[in-house]
Amino acid sequence: MVKVQVKWQGKKYEVDVDATQPGEVFKMQLYSLTGVEPDRQRVLVKGGQLKDDTSMTSLGLVDGQTLMMMGTAGELPKAPVQPVKFMEDMTENEMAQALSIPAGLSNLGNTCYMNATLQCLKAVPELKQALDSLAGGMGQSDPRKNLAASMRQLYDQLSASSDGVPPLVFLQFLRQVFPKFGAQDRQHGGYMQQDAEECWNELLTTLDHALKREDTSVVEQYMSGTMVTTLSTEEAPEEAATVREQMFRKLDCIIDKSVNYVAQGIGKGLEQVIEKRSDALGRNADYKAVSRIARLPEYLTVAFNRFSWKASESVEAKIVKSVKYPLDLDVTEFCTEELQARMRPARQRVRDIDDRLAMERKLKAGKRPSQQEEAEPVEPLAPFVLADELKADVGCNPSGVYELVGVVTHIGRSANSGHYMGWVRKEKGVGGPEPKSGADTRNWWYKFDDDEVSMVTDEDILKLCGGGDWHTAYVTLYRAKQLN
Repeated sequence: MVKVQVKWQGKKYEVDVDATQPGEVFKMQLYSLTGVEPDRQRVLVKGGQLKDDTSMTSLGLVDGQTLMMMGTAGELPKAPVQPVKFMEDMTENEMAQALSIPAGLSNLGNTCYMNATLQCLKAVPELKQALDSLAGGMGQSDPRKNLAASMRQLYDQLSASSDGVPPLVFLQFLRQVFPKFGAQDRQHGGYMQQDAEECWNELLTTLDHALKREDTSVVEQYMSGTMVTTLSTEEAPEEAATVREQMFRKLDCIIDKSVNYVAQGIGKGLEQVIEKRSDALGRNADYKAVSRIARLPEYLTVAFNRFSWKASESVEAKIVKSVKYPLDLDVTEFCTEELQARMRPARQRVRDIDDRLAMERKLKAGKRPSQQEEAEPVEPLAPFVLADELKADVGCNPSGVYELVGVVTHIGRSANSGHYMGWVRKEKGVGGPEPKSGADTRNWWYKFDDDEVSMVTDEDILKLCGGGDWHTAYVTLYRAKQLN
């Protein structure tokens, strides 16, 4: 790696140059810093002007060397296509969009799978904090750390911009670490569509490595749980059951004809029959694998198994069946008995808070409480005692109750075609509209269709359950409900 200075319009930018990459990658780095698109850049180097296929090694760059760049950052602003609309003439949703809309991500050619994943993961503030504390830039010897550093830079650009941000540098590093995301469509040309869940899983694996500190990481603490699985077979009752413990980053929602709700699908994923060799029988036998959760993370990913291999067409065919999912998800039934017992006080606390909020909304709406509610005086919530193990476990969910904060959806008939979008819940009190009265319990959501961003409500999110050719929930992100 070589550190050079790039002069442009009176400013100097320090850039880490990877000599193993062509000039195109260097231009993308300059684009992310200056906003000057690569085809507008004129970078003066030894022998003339830097070209996309120029070998950076051939330039003989040294630390501290200064390069000159010329070029303009985009076109001059144009007059608005539509007349200006004043706030008092806007609908509620138009006003919401005018008040606070975060930046989207440009589609660089079938990169919607990546854009939707990045927008949803941005809903985890602890992940952003860990990225901010990452040492080093994008010139490190470990490509996974370069990918994490480019993700940090991209999130900073999204926070500072109100327009669509092109994730060029991040995409280059993603394809460097995972070449499969750079696969070309030989039949139609261009880059192939990819699987958003696969991108989600690979990114978390990379971040778990890149953000590791003192033998743990933000991914392990806040987004990973512990599963205990018991294997036993009725074909050999004398054979002792095998118990193993392992980490998990997602729960799978298995979809078949009997599954109508996400909890049913999760239950099917935790109790399965597998075939493996039995030492007692000296042959293969059917084993029942029963899994229970021994630790819940603060952020829980639930992946809907919506694609299955269709051999006749050699394609991952989509299961479009409707599977409803809630805004609040209680997974206590899937936990070990020991964890259920430890979570009981916090779970009751969440129920008490929900009951109190429901009463307050009813009063604000001018509705008369029931006789039982009138008979119960409104007092401060009683204190509760959190189990020592849960209190000491930073990044766990002590109650087993979650609230939905992000959804990745897919429209189309196969995982490697169609279109992905991200839907992220807006935090109350942070920009945008608020309910007009305390009786309105709706949450507002940002709908990220690449660089087109709009706002929807809970009702729109619950319609993403499938059953037709509309956008269907593929990956959902839940966050532990607060205890205050």
